[in-house]
Amino acid sequence: MGSDNIRVEVAYALADRQAIVALEVPAGTTMYDAVVRSGIAARFPGMIDPDTITMGIYSKIEPSPRTRVLADGERVELYRPLVIDPRDSRKERAQKTREKRGA
Repeated sequence: MGSDNIRVEVAYALADRQAIVALEVPAGTTMYDAVVRSGIAARFPGMIDPDTITMGIYSKIEPSPRTRVLADGERVELYRPLVIDPRDSRKERAQKTREKRGA
């Protein structure tokens, strides 16, 4: 690895499968550029659009992935949109539990 390159990863997961792509990229590479270079969108056709998908590092959403420069060893995480609001999900589970207890 040249001194002006860094190693990063790009990760995406579904309920049933995941992909982590390790890359060597030039220092100064942004999150967005790493996602495009990784080719991860081709592994999940129609699910990843680098222009619109939410990205983060270490579970922290990054508001500006096109300008956020990566450091050596960082992992770009791609986040799926929530299907259901977590609060609504908790309410549904609580309701089902109450129904089971009453039955």
